[in-house]
Formats: sequence, structure tokens, C-alpha cells
Amino acid sequence: MSVSERLHKILDTLPEGVKLVAVSKFHPAERLQEAYDAGQRIFGESRPQEMAAKHEQLPADIEWHMIGHLQTNKVKMIAPFVAMISSVDSERLIEEIERQAARNNRTIEILLEAHVADEQTKSGWSPDELKAYVASGALAAMPHIRVRGLMTIATNTDDEAIIRRDFQHIRDLFEELKSHFDSNFDTLSIGMSDDYPIALEYGSTMVRIGTAIFGAREY
Repeated sequence: MSVSERLHKILDTLPEGVKLVAVSKFHPAERLQEAYDAGQRIFGESRPQEMAAKHEQLPADIEWHMIGHLQTNKVKMIAPFVAMISSVDSERLIEEIERQAARNNRTIEILLEAHVADEQTKSGWSPDELKAYVASGALAAMPHIRVRGLMTIATNTDDEAIIRRDFQHIRDLFEELKSHFDSNFDTLSIGMSDDYPIALEYGSTMVRIGTAIFGAREY
């Protein structure tokens, strides 16, 4: 199947209102152009240098999402154009995004990344750390940041019960934190190529899918 056919096959499975982030990291710009020509506008990258290069090569109306771990010293590379940073996992990173967004006279949307999986290698705040940070009110001093919601990556396992547990945890955390934000806090980014159908059952509003659209990555 072509990129276009695979893309539309996935879109047909998504409920109305659920956004698809086409995870395009490690794929050449030509493959992204195929998806763009088929109607896709949101693309997810994990490396700032790669995102910046593709931003130069591809149509200007693409909505670029940073989905990988972002070092503070790399924020400036993407701050002029990035639409959303969905892997925000520390107060230090938030402060740098605020600084660079202000420098570019922009508001940058972010998702707070929570760690609910079994693997310690995954990034993100623990739920308790995140609740404490949000309750501290520090985000009120960040006028160039708009917190849209939460993101997590479930445990990498074939055990569906563990995946469901992770998605339930993040859903509960999302509902608990809602009261600290305005109506813009409406995004729960959970679910990837292998587990997005389960994520939809837990209220996912944004899925991140790469392999099922573009095929195996080209490293």
C-alpha cells in the first residue's frame, strides 16, 4: 500500500475529533510530502535538527510537533515555528520554552509528559511530581506557553492489561489536573501504531502513528 492508502486506512478508524500526528522521524521529506498530498498536516519529529531541516523543505502550513526528549539547549532551533512540544518533562524545559517563545513573540503549545509506564528508561514527570508542579502555580508566570494537556507512552509489552492500566492512570491524572487549567486543557495524547485502538477507549484525543503510515524507518 502507498503512504496515502495507509494514512486513510488509519484515519477511517479514528473517531471524530481525534487528531493524528504522523510520526515522520527518520523518514525523508519526500515521504512526508506524500502524506501531505493525501491531506495530512500534523507531523511529529523527535530531533530538532531534523525537524528544522524538514520545515525548510516542506509546505509552510504543516503543523510541526516535537514528540521526542528535548534538550533545553535545542529549544531555540525550533521555537520560531514549532506548533506543539508534546514531550515537556521538566520545569527547566518549560522555563526555556517560555524564554524562547517570548524571544520569538509567539505562544507555544505544550503537553506535559507523565511517566506511568513500568520502564524507568521512559521520560516524564511522575504523577506526584506533576501534580505538585501544577499546584505550585508556576505556570501562571509563563504567558508564552499554553498547556494543552498530557502525553504518555505506555509500557512496551504484549500484556494488554498493563497497557490498559497505564492508560487508565494517565486518564485519571488528566481529569484530576483539569481544574487547574482553562478550557484549552483538552488534549490527551496517548496511543501509537500498536496500541492506539486501546488508547481510544480511554479518551485519547491525539494519536502518534509512524510505522503504520510510513513503513519501517530509514536510519
